[in-house]
Amino acid sequence: MEQRLSLVTLGVRDLARARKFYEQGLGWTRSAGVEGEVAFYQLGGMILALWGRDALAEDARAEAVAIAPGKSFGGMALAYNARDEAAVDAVLKEAEAAGATVLKPAAKTSWGGYAGYFADPDGHPWEVAWNPFWTLKADGTVSLEAPE
Repeated sequence: MEQRLSLVTLGVRDLARARKFYEQGLGWTRSAGVEGEVAFYQLGGMILALWGRDALAEDARAEAVAIAPGKSFGGMALAYNARDEAAVDAVLKEAEAAGATVLKPAAKTSWGGYAGYFADPDGHPWEVAWNPFWTLKADGTVSLEAPE
């Protein structure tokens, strides 16, 4: 697993309110998304996503697993974008061998990619994904632009 972070997803209770905060309050520009479902903001070489808290917990299977004693899902997931599907599988195996708990084995996604989740020993969920619609550059930076 390369030492990098591709995406931070914040699980929000009200997407419209969260977008208003980031776009009108902070002056950020939304780069992509699906209206009413998810919003993406390009932050230099990484991405911030706003997504419904319940949808994020369900996708990560975070609520179904006792992540850490006395702890519950914190409403945030980190993400590592892999260069292909095989790399997703390899990173999940590497994380599990290092002591992570696989929350969701890698599988094809509804949006056309391939992804799974693991939780580190403190219960922080990480998505490991291959996204054919984003560009992952040689230096590990990720862009919402489609690959050439």
